[in-house]
Amino acid sequence: MISIEEAREIILGKIERLETEEVPILESLGRVLDEDIYAEADIPPFDNSAMDGYAVRSEDVAGAWPGEPVELTVLGDVAAGYVPESPIGKGEAIRIMTGAQMPEGADAVVMVENTEHTGGGVLVFTPARPGENVRFAGEDIKKGDVALKRGKKIIPGDIGMMASVGKAVVKVVRKPVVAIITTGDELVDIDKPLVPGKIRNSNAYSIAAQVIDVGCVPLMLGIVPDSQEALMTKVEEGAGADMIITTGGVSVGDYDFVKDILDQAGEMVFWQVAMKPGKPLAFGIVQGKPIIGLPGYPTSSMVSFEQFARPALLKMSGRTDIARMTVEAIFEESFKNRSGRRNMVRVIVSKDNGIFKARLSGSQKSGSLKPMTLANGLMVVPEDVEELHPGDKVTVQLFEPITD
Repeated sequence: MISIEEAREIILGKIERLETEEVPILESLGRVLDEDIYAEADIPPFDNSAMDGYAVRSEDVAGAWPGEPVELTVLGDVAAGYVPESPIGKGEAIRIMTGAQMPEGADAVVMVENTEHTGGGVLVFTPARPGENVRFAGEDIKKGDVALKRGKKIIPGDIGMMASVGKAVVKVVRKPVVAIITTGDELVDIDKPLVPGKIRNSNAYSIAAQVIDVGCVPLMLGIVPDSQEALMTKVEEGAGADMIITTGGVSVGDYDFVKDILDQAGEMVFWQVAMKPGKPLAFGIVQGKPIIGLPGYPTSSMVSFEQFARPALLKMSGRTDIARMTVEAIFEESFKNRSGRRNMVRVIVSKDNGIFKARLSGSQKSGSLKPMTLANGLMVVPEDVEELHPGDKVTVQLFEPITD
């Protein structure tokens, strides 16, 4: 058996980032940008008003206050999307809307709340500093600047930036396609009736959900009976994907054929990891494609995916932030760890006044799926820790960020 760190390092060492493809910008969300994007013009492209109000010369309203307002002559209006018809001079103003281009001669905008319209003029009740309520050309990004850097994960704000610079199609790292194979004569698909001795194929769907959650594309190849020949055929079919994930068939039973397939059809890199749940994990290469053999128990397969398949797929997707967020928490219960392996305990984590607290989400049996539906993190219990007590400090891998 090898350690979690050794297993993860070996797997990541065999993983390469996928090639680039071009997609419409809305399809790039969550993907890794594979080019620098430059601003072809200033953003914003011209000085414009940040408020509804009046464009003025700041020196004209320097002494304005409610007890002695300054009266200015209003030359006209300018709405967003239009250009001022004339510049303003001393003692003059133009009524302006948010986003409208600033008229020549004006250097500030007085909010409409601080004014009073008076027929052909306006009373201004407050002074305005030069530049007040004005968004200047190039204030956000100047022409020629890098708007977005290659290698970043694209977030919604990036989509807006691409649109701002006129980038309709963008280069991103291709999404990995993951072939998912479940093994076992005991399995039936979710739309089939249960008969004695059979269970529904939950693993295929939980793993596919994890694949989708990490931004990849699942290729569901169905259930394979406990037959070495049938499994070989399905693995060869899956080799058209970027990664193959199997569940079940990696233990020491008479019908556990994944290791045999790796030995015969490719390269068997390692088998068994010092982790609980998830000891019977296999990793190899078939037809140049990585294949990760996950355990058959539902929780074991999901926890193993978290530790090994998830970071591998993130690296394949071009991501560098491949580790889950970890926090130090206070454990609120007692727990025994007599396995001699790293125990990944399903827990519910909460945050109270900046302090993280963790408690068990339920049974820690590998076949119990319900605790995974409640857990929002995995508590890492080291190999040499045999028992935890209430108040002990623990490390937890979070599935999602947690706020108070």
